[in-house]
Amino acid sequence: MEQQNQQSVTPQNVAAKSVKKVGGFAADFKAFISRGNVLDMAVGVIIGGAFTAIVNSLVNDILTPIIGTFLFGLNFDKLGITIPWGNQPYINFGSFIQNIITFLLTALCLFIMIKLIGSFRRKNEEAPPEPPKPTVDQELLTEIRDLLKAQAENK
Repeated sequence: MEQQNQQSVTPQNVAAKSVKKVGGFAADFKAFISRGNVLDMAVGVIIGGAFTAIVNSLVNDILTPIIGTFLFGLNFDKLGITIPWGNQPYINFGSFIQNIITFLLTALCLFIMIKLIGSFRRKNEEAPPEPPKPTVDQELLTEIRDLLKAQAENK
């Protein structure tokens, strides 16, 4: 019995078991990656990154200067305060305000997109499917039922 256990724990057997585990892991990973949800999520992340760059440019290059113009030429990039003690840190709350505007615009765009997608789905769900046409047997049974009702009424 001990000889069989010792024979099964050879370097070749351990290597073969490791290859099987790695092969199983690789197959599981391949199945996970090739599922539609993971690919959709990856596309969403890539598009989200590009969308974030567009929103950042909109806020930094267009909206913030317009808002600054209405606020007597206020430049949000330089809006901050230096604390006069210690190593005199600079708190740049203008950048923070720009990031809040960016966040709100991104959230608004996502909200609008979700609403549009929801309305498209509702339109598709509202159209009820056509009921299936009765089979020949069902039509014959319906005719027989109607004839029996008619005979019962005539008596």
